[in-house]
Amino acid sequence: MTGDPPPLPLGKLPPDLLDRLLSSLEGHPRLTVGPRVGEDAAVIDMGDRYLVAKSDPITFVEERIGWYAVHVNANDIACMGATPMWFLATLLLPEGRAGEGMIERIWSDIQGACRELSITLCGGHTEVTAGLARPIVCGQMLGEVSREGLIRGDGAREGDAVLLTRAVPVEGTAILAGAKGEELVPVLGRDLIERAAGYIDSPGVSVVGAALAAAGTGLVHAMHDPTEGGLATGIHELAEAAGLGAGIDEEAIPLSVEGEALCRALGLDPLGVITSGALLLAVPPSGESEVREALADAGALGVRIGRLLPAEEGVTLHGKDGPAPLPRYDSDEIGKII
Repeated sequence: MTGDPPPLPLGKLPPDLLDRLLSSLEGHPRLTVGPRVGEDAAVIDMGDRYLVAKSDPITFVEERIGWYAVHVNANDIACMGATPMWFLATLLLPEGRAGEGMIERIWSDIQGACRELSITLCGGHTEVTAGLARPIVCGQMLGEVSREGLIRGDGAREGDAVLLTRAVPVEGTAILAGAKGEELVPVLGRDLIERAAGYIDSPGVSVVGAALAAAGTGLVHAMHDPTEGGLATGIHELAEAAGLGAGIDEEAIPLSVEGEALCRALGLDPLGVITSGALLLAVPPSGESEVREALADAGALGVRIGRLLPAEEGVTLHGKDGPAPLPRYDSDEIGKII
């Protein structure tokens, strides 16, 4: 006797399932980059330029949810070398909780984030929905890039250096502080918890400035904004999009003091915690110094954490005890506590 498969865990769909679903889609002659595992956005040929389109919801947090929605969608547009320009938002509000105050706060967050990035809010939908515990914002971002400026997610090449722009986790540090901070004050101290909560603004979750600065060098083969599933999953996605493997130096990965402390206290792997705000880049060795200089000018790091390798070598983490497979977190570590 057979039944339905077991329910899926919280988080992204397993990559093999997602790949199977996407492989059934039909293409279009103007669809330059379509949906596939590892690509950050779709690219549509508009003649003299490309239109870049992205959709992403915010589901882990409630505070400043509208602000998050704008920034995480803008990040993926910028990772293609494009300038984010137009934003649409679908607001799903919880029945029994949603009042004018909640709606006005989310609306204010969206408008504020759009102003920060010179983005126009151009449409969307709002409703009160049954069965929700908290509001959800589904964002859609559109941007433009010149034909020669497009950076594809599958553009990484064997031998490229893998650069990282910030200590991780970024976004997850703020989320953990908001969700569990008060419980951890006796263990970690209030000063650390308050610094962690401030990560949403400093260093912040936006990678737009760093991504566009790096893209401007013309030397970047691929960029990726590791979000749900953390840096570890982001590295897998960067490599797999190009049909490659990767060798990552564990000691080279910068961990944020506050983020690492929160993760250790909660029994989470900091490499598997959502980390919007940290950008991964695949850069040829010959262009590494110039890209690092551009990143520094944009206020970002350019730490080399590894290299891209032939696919048969897999994605490995080289630590004190030697190489081992780099974990992949299709269910974000934050899901264990939220």
